[in-house]
Amino acid sequence: MFKKILIANRGEIACRVIRTAKKMGIATVAVYSDADARAPFVKMADEAVHIGPSPAAESYLIAEKIIAACKETGAEAVHPGYGFLSERASFVEELEKNNIAFIGPPVGAIQAMGDKIESKKLAKEAGVNVVPGFVGEIKDTDHAVEISNDIGYPVMMKASAGGGGKGMRLAYDEKDVREGFEATKREGLNSFGDDRVFIEKFILNPRHIEIQILGDKHGNILYLNERECSIQRRHQKVVEEAPSPFVTPKMRKAMGEQAVALSAAVDYHSAGTVELIVSGADPTGESFYFLEMNTRLQVEHPVTEAITGIDLVEQMIRVAYGEKLEITQDDIGIDGWAIENRVYAEDPYRGFLPSTGRIVRYDPPVPGWTGDPIRGVDGVRVDDGVMDGGEVSIFYDPMIAKLVTWGETRDEAADKQIAALDAFELEGVGHNINFLSALMQHPRFRSGEITTGFIAEEYPDGFQGAPASEDLLRNLAAIAAFAGAAHADRARRVDNQLGRRLDPPGEWQVKIGDSIQHVSVSEDGITVDDQDVDLSTEYTPGDSLIEANIGDELLIVKIRKTTTGFAMNTRGAKFDVRVLPASIARHATHMIEKIPPDLSKYLLCPMPGLLVALHVGEGDKVEEGQPLAVVEAMKMENILRAEKNGVVKSVEAAQGDSLAVDAVILELE
Repeated sequence: MFKKILIANRGEIACRVIRTAKKMGIATVAVYSDADARAPFVKMADEAVHIGPSPAAESYLIAEKIIAACKETGAEAVHPGYGFLSERASFVEELEKNNIAFIGPPVGAIQAMGDKIESKKLAKEAGVNVVPGFVGEIKDTDHAVEISNDIGYPVMMKASAGGGGKGMRLAYDEKDVREGFEATKREGLNSFGDDRVFIEKFILNPRHIEIQILGDKHGNILYLNERECSIQRRHQKVVEEAPSPFVTPKMRKAMGEQAVALSAAVDYHSAGTVELIVSGADPTGESFYFLEMNTRLQVEHPVTEAITGIDLVEQMIRVAYGEKLEITQDDIGIDGWAIENRVYAEDPYRGFLPSTGRIVRYDPPVPGWTGDPIRGVDGVRVDDGVMDGGEVSIFYDPMIAKLVTWGETRDEAADKQIAALDAFELEGVGHNINFLSALMQHPRFRSGEITTGFIAEEYPDGFQGAPASEDLLRNLAAIAAFAGAAHADRARRVDNQLGRRLDPPGEWQVKIGDSIQHVSVSEDGITVDDQDVDLSTEYTPGDSLIEANIGDELLIVKIRKTTTGFAMNTRGAKFDVRVLPASIARHATHMIEKIPPDLSKYLLCPMPGLLVALHVGEGDKVEEGQPLAVVEAMKMENILRAEKNGVVKSVEAAQGDSLAVDAVILELE
């Protein structure tokens, strides 16, 4: 077995590979950029080598620096993780020239599957179902429109070398093609160095299903069941689960056998994933089509590990060393259900805009990388690569952590997600924890009737928090009054020490949104609007988390003191809770409400980013919804549109400027 391997990646996937290597008794080497000098994965590794500035193009994407680090440390093999150099055939060729093993598939397979245009041709030859489309060279936007009209709308435009949701645009008509084709080319060039685009038919009611492949160098190839990855936003996966609630045993076998056939056609070994699009409109489940093959480890691999008990990273290392798989297709079963939620640095309350900055508090529901390597602690696993005081940088992907839960049933795995998300403390950057909890509670998700359009269909006007039931509001009122009483009692003790007597109030008024409730707190218990609440909890002023037992239910609430009460967060929603003694609550009605200023005449930059395009100038007339500018953040382009009709009064920024959040780009008259 290898004695030392180098991980050519960063963040949680670097931690993931290091953990398995340590379990196998293999020494590890990390490589890091300036931005990652104090990152957890650097500390986890046995050795670490600095490879350059923060931009990936100057560090993690330079093969020569990775190879030099291998030679410097004596690393015998490289695990690429995902992204960066993981699917670059030229990198594997250079490793082979230097007698360094690649923990991944052969060069030929990477080349064949790395080009989405060529891979579709190969898939068709291997007898795999493919989506109707155009896979030749597209000359320009007019040609793209002509092709799209021939295929029939809707169509999907994709960067040939794309992945991870980048370089993809859905077009419902000619206008969408004209607006999105050049942006797709730019994203492909900026992220992957390849601006070629192909166009294919968009499948209605699509479900995204993928088959996990595992092969060795001796001709053995297995499929490890499927994963459902239909819940996506902007073609970026958000929730993954295994198995799929849609796939039948017959479908699983058909999909798996086609995936194995495709893998065999390119002499595949190591872990890989064949991605399929399935028509949810076909009740037979037989309308599935090849999308692409990812010749690497997937972000969502933990859910497959959880239901099969197989450590995919360990198998990749063993295969790279030349070992034969010790498992057969008959050994692959399905034990329980697993769900993975990706915790992103993005703000769902502001249209899912990327968020960067320093993490001032990070406390996941279970410490990252603890417990069972496959199922974590009591079925809760956190794969992360951040810490308190760490920074979410503009240079890399915004994913902070992966929360994985396992249960005997799908409902049990989802319930564990909700509880774990309630307990997941993350402050300093915007994040999608509430949104993930809302997804786990959504009736349509719980029914399993999901498609890739789920988020757009269920949240057409954006996300404002999960709906709160009357029971939840009543329980929160009880907890808020209890916490208010704790603060009042602390004030009483301070006043007693100063020689004053102050009895803490027992009657409280709690306002949550439009709900106003009267809460009585005494030694005999708590009532909300004269209804008993069986509350058992502890709270000391300053605590950031309350674990409350209400009857037989455990409710975990994140809490922070405010001027008039508490900011509370639970069950996928945040609540501004006003808590006042009943004796003074009546005065609150006389408070003058502060009206926020009207900023609609300004086009503000919604996130830190680069202004890559400015479509208007001073004096131009604009209409509501018209594209005005394009800002790139975290390698994704965001189109900024006019909120109202008007005339451009002044332009305050220029193309190529790096902008801070809320920076003024232009002003309308």
